[in-house]
Amino acid sequence: MRFGIKTRPEHTTWPEMRDVWVAADDIELFESAWNWDHFYPLSGDLAGPNYEGWSMLAALAQATRRIRLGCQVSGMIYRHPAVLANMAATIDVIAEGRLDVGIGAGWNQQECDAYGIELPPLRERFDLFDEGVQVIVGLLSQETTDFDGKYFKLTDARCEPKGVQRPHPPIVIGGRGPRRTLRAVALWAQQWNAIVQSPADWKALKQTLLVRCDEVGRNPAEIVCSVNVVVDPETGIGPAAEKVAEYKEAGVDLIVLNLPHRAKPGILEPLAEALAPLA
Repeated sequence: MRFGIKTRPEHTTWPEMRDVWVAADDIELFESAWNWDHFYPLSGDLAGPNYEGWSMLAALAQATRRIRLGCQVSGMIYRHPAVLANMAATIDVIAEGRLDVGIGAGWNQQECDAYGIELPPLRERFDLFDEGVQVIVGLLSQETTDFDGKYFKLTDARCEPKGVQRPHPPIVIGGRGPRRTLRAVALWAQQWNAIVQSPADWKALKQTLLVRCDEVGRNPAEIVCSVNVVVDPETGIGPAAEKVAEYKEAGVDLIVLNLPHRAKPGILEPLAEALAPLA
Protein backbone atom coordinates (compact mmCIF):
# COMPACT_ATOMS: atom_id res chain seq x y z
CA MET A 1 0.00 0.00 0.00
CA ARG A 2 1.14 3.53 -0.81
CA PHE A 3 0.45 6.79 1.04
CA GLY A 4 -0.08 10.48 0.41
CA ILE A 5 -1.20 13.48 2.44
CA LYS A 6 -3.77 16.20 1.79
CA THR A 7 -3.86 19.70 3.29
CA ARG A 8 -6.77 22.13 2.93
CA PRO A 9 -5.78 25.62 1.75
CA GLU A 10 -8.63 27.26 3.71
CA HIS A 11 -8.29 29.42 6.83
CA THR A 12 -4.53 28.93 6.87
CA THR A 13 -1.32 30.63 5.76
CA TRP A 14 1.11 29.93 2.97
CA PRO A 15 4.03 29.18 5.36
CA GLU A 16 1.90 26.63 7.24
CA MET A 17 0.97 24.81 4.03
CA ARG A 18 4.50 24.96 2.66
CA ASP A 19 6.16 23.72 5.83
CA VAL A 20 3.98 20.59 6.02
CA TRP A 21 4.68 19.71 2.39
CA VAL A 22 8.41 20.29 2.79
CA ALA A 23 8.43 18.03 5.85
CA ALA A 24 6.46 15.31 3.99
CA ASP A 25 8.97 15.56 1.16
CA ASP A 26 11.62 14.29 3.59
CA ILE A 27 9.60 11.24 4.70
CA GLU A 28 9.91 8.47 2.13
CA LEU A 29 6.66 6.76 3.12
CA PHE A 30 4.63 9.63 1.69
CA GLU A 31 4.69 9.48 -2.10
CA SER A 32 2.27 12.33 -2.87
CA ALA A 33 0.75 15.51 -1.45
CA TRP A 34 -2.53 17.14 -2.47
CA ASN A 35 -4.49 20.33 -2.02
CA TRP A 36 -7.93 21.17 -3.42
CA ASP A 37 -9.38 23.33 -6.18
CA HIS A 38 -11.84 25.72 -4.53
CA PHE A 39 -12.09 29.49 -4.23
CA TYR A 40 -14.18 29.64 -1.07
CA PRO A 41 -13.63 27.71 2.18
CA LEU A 42 -15.76 24.61 2.60
CA SER A 43 -15.96 24.83 6.39
CA GLY A 44 -16.10 27.49 9.08
CA ASP A 45 -16.52 31.07 7.90
CA LEU A 46 -17.33 30.76 4.20
CA ALA A 47 -16.26 34.38 3.76
CA GLY A 48 -12.80 33.51 5.04
CA PRO A 49 -9.55 32.99 3.12
CA ASN A 50 -8.83 30.12 0.75
CA TYR A 51 -5.80 29.89 -1.53
CA GLU A 52 -6.10 29.06 -5.23
CA GLY A 53 -4.89 25.51 -5.74
CA TRP A 54 -3.03 25.47 -9.04
CA SER A 55 -0.87 28.56 -8.49
CA MET A 56 -0.04 27.12 -5.07
CA LEU A 57 1.04 23.85 -6.75
CA ALA A 58 3.61 25.74 -8.82
CA ALA A 59 5.16 27.18 -5.67
CA LEU A 60 5.02 23.84 -3.84
CA ALA A 61 6.69 22.15 -6.80
CA GLN A 62 9.61 24.54 -6.39
CA ALA A 63 9.70 24.09 -2.60
CA THR A 64 9.90 20.26 -2.78
CA ARG A 65 12.22 17.83 -4.57
CA ARG A 66 10.74 14.29 -4.42
CA ILE A 67 7.07 14.06 -3.50
CA ARG A 68 4.42 13.95 -6.22
CA LEU A 69 1.81 16.69 -6.13
CA GLY A 70 -1.64 17.51 -7.40
CA CYS A 71 -5.07 19.07 -6.88
CA GLN A 72 -7.68 16.67 -5.59
CA VAL A 73 -9.51 17.42 -7.79
CA SER A 74 -9.80 20.34 -10.20
CA GLY A 75 -13.30 21.29 -11.37
CA MET A 76 -13.53 21.16 -15.16
CA ILE A 77 -16.12 23.96 -15.09
CA TYR A 78 -13.66 26.47 -13.65
CA ARG A 79 -11.18 26.74 -16.51
CA HIS A 80 -11.13 26.06 -20.22
CA PRO A 81 -9.36 22.68 -20.53
CA ALA A 82 -6.81 24.11 -22.96
CA VAL A 83 -5.83 26.67 -20.32
CA LEU A 84 -5.66 23.94 -17.66
CA ALA A 85 -3.50 21.76 -19.93
CA ASN A 86 -0.98 24.59 -20.36
CA MET A 87 -0.95 25.18 -16.59
CA ALA A 88 -0.37 21.47 -15.98
CA ALA A 89 2.45 21.26 -18.51
CA THR A 90 4.24 24.23 -16.94
CA ILE A 91 3.89 22.86 -13.40
CA ASP A 92 5.14 19.43 -14.50
CA VAL A 93 8.26 21.15 -15.87
CA ILE A 94 8.75 23.07 -12.62
CA ALA A 95 8.24 19.84 -10.64
CA GLU A 96 10.61 17.91 -12.93
CA GLY A 97 7.94 15.31 -13.70
CA ARG A 98 6.08 15.00 -10.38
CA LEU A 99 2.60 16.32 -11.26
CA ASP A 100 -0.62 14.32 -11.17
CA VAL A 101 -3.48 16.04 -13.01
CA GLY A 102 -6.52 15.68 -10.76
CA ILE A 103 -9.83 16.52 -12.45
CA GLY A 104 -13.53 16.13 -11.81
CA ALA A 105 -16.79 17.46 -13.22
CA GLY A 106 -17.25 20.15 -10.54
CA TRP A 107 -20.14 20.71 -8.15
CA ASN A 108 -19.89 23.86 -6.01
CA GLN A 109 -22.97 25.98 -6.69
CA GLN A 110 -21.90 28.80 -4.35
CA GLU A 111 -18.62 29.43 -6.15
CA CYS A 112 -20.27 29.26 -9.56
CA ASP A 113 -23.01 31.71 -8.55
CA ALA A 114 -20.48 34.12 -7.02
CA TYR A 115 -18.22 34.17 -10.08
CA GLY A 116 -20.84 33.89 -12.80
CA ILE A 117 -19.60 30.45 -13.84
CA GLU A 118 -22.28 28.26 -15.36
CA LEU A 119 -22.90 25.01 -13.51
CA PRO A 120 -24.77 22.88 -16.05
CA PRO A 121 -27.23 20.15 -15.09
CA LEU A 122 -25.50 16.90 -14.17
CA ARG A 123 -25.79 15.16 -17.55
CA GLU A 124 -24.49 18.17 -19.46
CA ARG A 125 -21.74 18.65 -16.88
CA PHE A 126 -20.43 15.15 -17.56
CA ASP A 127 -20.71 15.64 -21.32
CA LEU A 128 -18.56 18.75 -20.89
CA PHE A 129 -16.19 16.85 -18.60
CA ASP A 130 -15.70 14.03 -21.12
CA GLU A 131 -14.79 16.54 -23.81
CA GLY A 132 -12.49 18.43 -21.48
CA VAL A 133 -10.50 15.33 -20.51
CA GLN A 134 -9.90 14.54 -24.17
CA VAL A 135 -8.74 18.10 -24.81
CA ILE A 136 -6.30 17.96 -21.89
CA VAL A 137 -4.88 14.56 -22.85
CA GLY A 138 -4.51 15.64 -26.47
CA LEU A 139 -2.70 18.88 -25.67
CA LEU A 140 -0.39 17.24 -23.14
CA SER A 141 0.59 14.36 -25.43
CA GLN A 142 0.30 15.46 -29.09
CA GLU A 143 2.24 18.01 -31.13
CA THR A 144 -1.03 19.55 -32.30
CA THR A 145 -4.62 18.84 -31.30
CA ASP A 146 -7.84 19.21 -33.26
CA PHE A 147 -11.12 18.72 -31.44
CA ASP A 148 -14.65 19.41 -32.61
CA GLY A 149 -17.03 18.95 -29.69
CA LYS A 150 -20.22 20.54 -28.49
CA TYR A 151 -18.46 22.48 -25.71
CA PHE A 152 -14.87 22.80 -26.91
CA LYS A 153 -13.33 23.31 -30.35
CA LEU A 154 -9.59 23.27 -31.00
CA THR A 155 -7.86 23.82 -34.34
CA ASP A 156 -4.20 22.92 -34.76
CA ALA A 157 -3.78 23.72 -31.07
CA ARG A 158 -0.38 23.50 -29.38
CA CYS A 159 0.77 23.21 -25.78
CA GLU A 160 4.49 23.90 -25.53
CA PRO A 161 6.63 23.13 -23.74
CA LYS A 162 5.20 19.76 -22.88
CA GLY A 163 5.50 18.39 -19.37
CA VAL A 164 8.35 16.08 -18.45
CA GLN A 165 6.21 12.92 -18.12
CA ARG A 166 5.33 10.88 -21.20
CA PRO A 167 2.96 10.38 -22.81
CA HIS A 168 1.52 12.93 -20.35
CA PRO A 169 1.30 13.49 -16.57
CA PRO A 170 -1.02 10.92 -15.01
CA ILE A 171 -4.72 11.78 -15.13
CA VAL A 172 -6.49 11.37 -11.78
CA ILE A 173 -10.29 11.36 -11.97
CA GLY A 174 -12.19 11.84 -8.74
CA GLY A 175 -15.75 10.76 -7.97
CA ARG A 176 -18.07 7.79 -7.56
CA GLY A 177 -20.72 7.92 -10.28
CA PRO A 178 -21.13 4.34 -11.54
CA ARG A 179 -22.08 5.24 -15.11
CA ARG A 180 -20.35 8.45 -16.18
CA THR A 181 -17.46 8.87 -13.72
CA LEU A 182 -16.29 5.26 -13.79
CA ARG A 183 -16.63 5.11 -17.57
CA ALA A 184 -14.38 8.19 -17.80
CA VAL A 185 -11.92 6.52 -15.42
CA ALA A 186 -11.86 3.40 -17.59
CA LEU A 187 -11.29 5.45 -20.73
CA TRP A 188 -8.70 8.01 -19.66
CA ALA A 189 -7.46 7.82 -16.05
CA GLN A 190 -4.25 6.48 -14.60
CA GLN A 191 -5.69 6.92 -11.10
CA TRP A 192 -9.22 6.86 -9.68
CA ASN A 193 -9.76 8.78 -6.45
CA ALA A 194 -12.93 7.21 -5.10
CA ILE A 195 -15.32 9.15 -2.88
CA VAL A 196 -16.54 6.38 -0.57
CA GLN A 197 -17.90 5.89 2.93
CA SER A 198 -16.46 2.47 3.80
CA PRO A 199 -14.37 -0.41 2.44
CA ALA A 200 -17.60 -2.23 1.51
CA ASP A 201 -18.74 0.84 -0.45
CA TRP A 202 -15.38 0.92 -2.24
CA LYS A 203 -15.46 -2.78 -3.12
CA ALA A 204 -18.89 -2.42 -4.73
CA LEU A 205 -17.73 0.53 -6.83
CA LYS A 206 -14.52 -1.29 -7.78
CA GLN A 207 -16.63 -4.11 -9.24
CA THR A 208 -18.44 -1.53 -11.34
CA LEU A 209 -15.12 -0.12 -12.52
CA LEU A 210 -14.10 -3.61 -13.65
CA VAL A 211 -17.27 -3.77 -15.73
CA ARG A 212 -16.58 -0.35 -17.28
CA CYS A 213 -13.01 -1.38 -18.08
CA ASP A 214 -14.26 -4.52 -19.77
CA GLU A 215 -16.72 -2.47 -21.83
CA VAL A 216 -13.98 -0.21 -23.22
CA GLY A 217 -11.22 -2.84 -23.43
CA ARG A 218 -9.04 -1.36 -20.67
CA ASN A 219 -6.81 -3.37 -18.35
CA PRO A 220 -7.95 -2.33 -14.83
CA ALA A 221 -4.48 -3.08 -13.48
CA GLU A 222 -3.34 0.11 -15.25
CA ILE A 223 -5.47 2.23 -12.90
CA VAL A 224 -4.28 3.09 -9.39
CA CYS A 225 -7.22 3.10 -6.96
CA SER A 226 -7.05 5.65 -4.15
CA VAL A 227 -9.30 6.72 -1.30
CA ASN A 228 -8.99 9.37 1.41
CA VAL A 229 -8.91 8.71 5.15
CA VAL A 230 -9.42 11.55 7.62
CA VAL A 231 -7.00 11.98 10.52
CA ASP A 232 -9.42 13.33 13.12
CA PRO A 233 -7.73 15.78 15.53
CA GLU A 234 -10.05 14.57 18.30
CA THR A 235 -9.35 10.83 18.01
CA GLY A 236 -5.81 11.00 16.66
CA ILE A 237 -3.71 8.75 14.46
CA GLY A 238 -4.76 5.33 15.82
CA PRO A 239 -8.32 5.19 14.43
CA ALA A 240 -7.08 6.51 11.08
CA ALA A 241 -4.48 3.73 10.89
CA GLU A 242 -7.18 1.17 11.68
CA LYS A 243 -9.30 2.49 8.82
CA VAL A 244 -6.30 2.37 6.50
CA ALA A 245 -5.80 -1.31 7.39
CA GLU A 246 -9.41 -2.02 6.44
CA TYR A 247 -8.97 -0.37 3.05
CA LYS A 248 -5.74 -2.29 2.50
CA GLU A 249 -7.58 -5.54 3.10
CA ALA A 250 -10.25 -4.40 0.63
CA GLY A 251 -7.59 -3.94 -2.06
CA VAL A 252 -7.07 -0.17 -2.26
CA ASP A 253 -3.69 0.83 -3.75
CA LEU A 254 -3.16 4.34 -2.37
CA ILE A 255 -4.44 6.04 0.78
CA VAL A 256 -4.42 9.83 1.00
CA LEU A 257 -4.44 11.00 4.62
CA ASN A 258 -6.53 14.14 5.09
CA LEU A 259 -4.48 15.90 7.76
CA PRO A 260 -6.14 17.89 10.54
CA HIS A 261 -6.70 21.50 9.57
CA ARG A 262 -3.60 23.64 10.08
CA ALA A 263 -1.63 20.55 11.08
CA LYS A 264 2.00 21.12 12.04
CA PRO A 265 4.90 19.22 10.45
CA GLY A 266 5.38 17.33 13.70
CA ILE A 267 2.33 15.15 13.01
CA LEU A 268 4.04 13.49 10.05
CA GLU A 269 6.70 11.34 11.74
CA PRO A 270 4.31 9.59 14.17
CA LEU A 271 1.80 9.20 11.35
CA ALA A 272 4.44 7.55 9.16
CA GLU A 273 5.47 5.26 12.01
CA ALA A 274 1.85 4.13 12.50
CA LEU A 275 1.40 3.47 8.77
CA ALA A 276 4.76 1.83 8.04
CA PRO A 277 3.63 -1.73 8.94
CA LEU A 278 0.87 -1.36 6.31
CA ALA A 279 3.15 -0.16 3.51
